[in-house]
Amino acid sequence: MRFLNKLPMTMALLAACLGSAQTAMAEPHGRRHHHDQTTPLVIGHRGGANGYLPEHTLEAYALGIELGADYVEPDLVATKDGHLIARHEPNLIATTNVGSLPQFASRKRKAVVDGVEEEGFFASDFTLAEIKQLRAVQSFGERDQSFNGKYLIPTLPEVIELVKRKSREHGRQIGIYPETKHPTYHQKLGLALEDRLLQVLAQAGWNHRNAPVFIQSFEQANLKYLRSRTSVRLVQLVDANDVNADGSLDFTPPYDRPYDWTVAGRAGLFRDLLTPQGLAEVRSYADGIGPWKTYLISSACITVRNGACADANGDGVVDERDRRLVPATDIVANAHKLGLVVHPYTFRNEQRRLASNYQGNPVNEYLAFYELGVDGLFSDFADTAYAARAMYLLKTDPDYARCLVNERRCQRD
Repeated sequence: MRFLNKLPMTMALLAACLGSAQTAMAEPHGRRHHHDQTTPLVIGHRGGANGYLPEHTLEAYALGIELGADYVEPDLVATKDGHLIARHEPNLIATTNVGSLPQFASRKRKAVVDGVEEEGFFASDFTLAEIKQLRAVQSFGERDQSFNGKYLIPTLPEVIELVKRKSREHGRQIGIYPETKHPTYHQKLGLALEDRLLQVLAQAGWNHRNAPVFIQSFEQANLKYLRSRTSVRLVQLVDANDVNADGSLDFTPPYDRPYDWTVAGRAGLFRDLLTPQGLAEVRSYADGIGPWKTYLISSACITVRNGACADANGDGVVDERDRRLVPATDIVANAHKLGLVVHPYTFRNEQRRLASNYQGNPVNEYLAFYELGVDGLFSDFADTAYAARAMYLLKTDPDYARCLVNERRCQRD
């Protein structure tokens, strides 16, 4: 891939962390390997390479796969003419160049998404042909902006076609992990996502239990609807707004509960889905949970002033480096008792996002969650997640890890 030489790859870090043998294992480029489902999945968040490239582009998905992702995540929204495209939100203003295109200036408007008014350009106001005139941009200001305006917005069938081709090229099964974005919002527009998604999966031959597919949602009603119509694996996402100074979670709207609960008048918060009773409810319609990682291992402020974190390390800013970890919860163990898989989100490399315990090394965060027993995790940097998993396997099951390195089909005891 022509842009690989521009990437700030983590191989030097891996060499320091893992040693030469481990580095060989952590290098996924061109390597054939068998992925055993007892091994934690590396799930490419928004593709798995959006730490390097604009998210939800075929180029980002392809790079995420090259970097070791087992699954890539297309977030799904609908166009005016009913096509499913990969975008993080219905509002295209932050992830595309639409705001700079004069032919679409009149499309800018305000809309209410899950009870919150926002201004921008909404996918449901564009046909697919018009969407194809847009180009993706990097939505994280601190990340490389040099690829802005270069890549098209893909449809779900295009993502599946790429994933199938990469599976053949690499000799390993790669899957997709689509998220139905704002299902209630799309239903009110007459552009419901669920049946459109199942139709695309059926056309790809992937609408069955053993397909390399997980479908995820922050809402509950649409997952229940999907369960009545497909055997594909389903995952309930669980959100929150922020983390309080003491490590407890903040549930300020609109990140307080599934939006379909709000519409239906159901009381409760996202956290209720992760109690033993809530997990049992989830088990009745889904196969796993996708919690914000802070539900599993949270962090508290090292120094608190006026009820908020203060600059504990003296670097002049307040961020995750000014927090320390608190003991892990029992959510993973409780979910596993019910047969639910646990796939937390989102893991990122920037040091400002890492609690002080991780000592500025993102590998340490991955290791903490692998050791906690998660069944997979979502990462913006699939290469780092893959390398940390290699280190974890070398520590916990060295014979199995060496078997994978040697490209043999392996089984764990």
